[in-house]
Amino acid sequence: MTPILYQSSFRYLKRHPWQFGLAVIGVALGVTIVLSIDLTNASAQRSMELAVQSVSGRSTHQIISNREYLSEKTYRNLKQKLGFRKAAPVLEGYVVLPEKPDQVFQLLGIDPFAEAPFRPYLQDLGGGNNGNLTTFLTEPNTVVLSYELAEQLGIQVGDFFEVEIGGLPQKLRLVAFLKIEDNFSRQALSKLLIVDISTAQELLQLKGYLSRIDLILVGDDQENNKQIEKLNEVLPIDARVESSQTRLESADKMTRAFHLNLSALSMLSLIVGMFLIYNTMTFSVVQRYSLLGQLRAVGVTRGEIFCIILLEAIVVGIVGTSLGLIGGSQLANLLVIYVTQTINDLYYVLSVRELQWSNLSLLKGIGLGMGATLIAVLPPAKEASNIPPRIVLNRSSREESFRRTLRWSIYAGLGLCFSGVCLLWLPSRDLILSYTGLFSLIVGLAFLTPHITNLAMKLIRPIMSKLFGVLGSMATRGVQAELSRTSIAIAALMVAISAAIGLGIMVGSFRHTVFYWLEQQLWADIYVVPPGNSRHLDKVLLPDSIEILENAQGVDHLTRNRRIQVETTVGEIDLLTLDLPNEGYASYSFKEASTDPWKSFDAKQSVVISEPLSNRLNLSIGDRLNLPSPKGDKIFEINGVFYDYSSERGHAIIHRNHLEKFWEDPRVNSVALYLEDGWTPERFQNVFDRLELPQPMIIRSNVSLRKVSLEIFDRTFAITGVLQLLVTGVAFVGVLSSLMALQLERQRELGILRATGMTPGQIWRLVTSQCGLMGIVAGVLAIPVGIMMAMVLIFVINQRSFGWTFPTLLEPTVLLYNMLLAVFAALLAGFYPALKMSKVPPAVVLREE
Repeated sequence: MTPILYQSSFRYLKRHPWQFGLAVIGVALGVTIVLSIDLTNASAQRSMELAVQSVSGRSTHQIISNREYLSEKTYRNLKQKLGFRKAAPVLEGYVVLPEKPDQVFQLLGIDPFAEAPFRPYLQDLGGGNNGNLTTFLTEPNTVVLSYELAEQLGIQVGDFFEVEIGGLPQKLRLVAFLKIEDNFSRQALSKLLIVDISTAQELLQLKGYLSRIDLILVGDDQENNKQIEKLNEVLPIDARVESSQTRLESADKMTRAFHLNLSALSMLSLIVGMFLIYNTMTFSVVQRYSLLGQLRAVGVTRGEIFCIILLEAIVVGIVGTSLGLIGGSQLANLLVIYVTQTINDLYYVLSVRELQWSNLSLLKGIGLGMGATLIAVLPPAKEASNIPPRIVLNRSSREESFRRTLRWSIYAGLGLCFSGVCLLWLPSRDLILSYTGLFSLIVGLAFLTPHITNLAMKLIRPIMSKLFGVLGSMATRGVQAELSRTSIAIAALMVAISAAIGLGIMVGSFRHTVFYWLEQQLWADIYVVPPGNSRHLDKVLLPDSIEILENAQGVDHLTRNRRIQVETTVGEIDLLTLDLPNEGYASYSFKEASTDPWKSFDAKQSVVISEPLSNRLNLSIGDRLNLPSPKGDKIFEINGVFYDYSSERGHAIIHRNHLEKFWEDPRVNSVALYLEDGWTPERFQNVFDRLELPQPMIIRSNVSLRKVSLEIFDRTFAITGVLQLLVTGVAFVGVLSSLMALQLERQRELGILRATGMTPGQIWRLVTSQCGLMGIVAGVLAIPVGIMMAMVLIFVINQRSFGWTFPTLLEPTVLLYNMLLAVFAALLAGFYPALKMSKVPPAVVLREE
């Protein structure tokens, strides 16, 4: 390509900065959203890995128990009978600091003499300014923290500070700092309190127990299997050896669907951005029909014309992607707050305060930004290079060519829709496949938009003529006449608004279902738990506390609740034990069940499971669930599958009698109080305040618990609202770009209308009417597409992601609001072009005549 062609392209971009800027914004916004989500997910993933590694260290395997804790005799047998050297006992728990009541910290009890091969950050403990290690080993309630955490708490070596463990206040003394050079590792350890294992047993009231035993096996797989066989010979029946990687994989599985759903939503913005790029580059071709025709006439080849358009797109892509990389890093700083809060609310304790930059994230952002730009520019570039000079010089050839492709766009649209339905219909749990099917449907429906727009204008024209006369008829004909650009803008806006409708219906339906489910589940009047805000805290009520509550004035009766985790051959299962009154059992709503799922629940080895667990393990009524216990494997028959929205992991429920019989675990995590007739939670609060309890407790009424649960729900979907707003913003820029291009191209036409007597006000109304019509068509089309998207999200994506189903709630206000939003966005985007065109003197635009 000759230098003069480069200069021609450069001058064009220089003379049309708005057009160039809008294309850049389209790319930049798409890359910003995709990169910010990817960075956020990567940072959360890396923090989770470091958090697991910080407590697992360099261990390759772990010995764990089928019950919650392992007897420390197992560790002694390991050392004495096998002489196993690379083994370290560990006891884990969770604590709350009064200075940070909204955060949860991890307590790690270790044996310093066995730690050298496992956790390298503990090798830096020493004396001098860093504290006295002897004090850590010999004095009770001594702790080691990261310098960062100590600074946040305002304490130095030798200072005491208060914590709450299992609801009981404790005083700890800081004796040393952890020395960590890596910033991200320092962040991962910023919520870790390290104590001697004997101190941990006292603080957690677990004398004689361990959470696990870390091992390092250094042989090949065959040698390691032989060592594991030897270990199994001395292990008790309720203990087993598993790979340390299993813990990381388990944590990763918990949040995989959450991260993938965010990534899919971010990709939607890139799809909308591609419409914008296509529209802008198409207009750049149309605007230079005469110039390109002259170039072809004087000998410029088709390949060179193609390269001109491609080069401009590459410039747009480079500038837009560069801005997107900057914007993505800034947006990620905001989104990481939402993501971290959601993971802490729903999954596990996580601290993410710094973004984890990775080459993969950058390459993904660059690849998607440049790839989307090049894909979107191929059709207009190919068209510019293929049309002969005599047709290029014809201004109407573009629309004629576009209309000839309408039939093929219908076939392509129907084909993509059919492919999408087939992919969604496949009996697979693969979320990527599900989202591929959903995106095929969306793009397929976008391909049908030009034909539907053309048909809609034909139907609307008589109404517009009757209401607004000639201007109304001209507005509909104008949308049809420029279908190559108006339909693309309508499609982009339709996709964005349909996404808003689909997400709105899904979130609204889910929220309504959760609210109704909470009303059913929270049957008791008062719920009492030890302090702590994490679902993963090992919060245990003391027997004396339970007795005082049971005999308190106003209490009719109480029920005890206990949740444990059981490792099975099909993975970890949360096991909930209940001893509910009859009205409590009635609060469960079953998806499928035997005649009476609660019959002989206390005597017979029966179990009911939640819908998510049923879907995750492919279990149904009549199947048998094998639950390992300290007294061997116990077989429970599944009597029912109930609806539950507390966790996508799901859980199983057995009677408390079975827990005490097979697991020998009489402990209680929480109690539910049923008050006597005439008593209210407010009245009981006065009684509770006067009780002399041996431990701090928190009481909540069923009303306050519902409120807190819905607040967590709203926080979970807050990030969805942010992304939804950004996607709509991309569509708005697309409509603005299309209307700017459309009005600039119609300068001559509008100039003739002005010269023949049309007033500036009439020009303004004509352009505004066209914008309003585009918004109406986009809004009306978005309603069925949004409802379809909601159905896919509810009955396919949600079920495959989280295992639960819920009924669809169609709220007319959601549909009406988003339709009006489409019209408003179109009118707002058309305001400036309409104002500009109404003020241009006819002589300026008719000079070439």
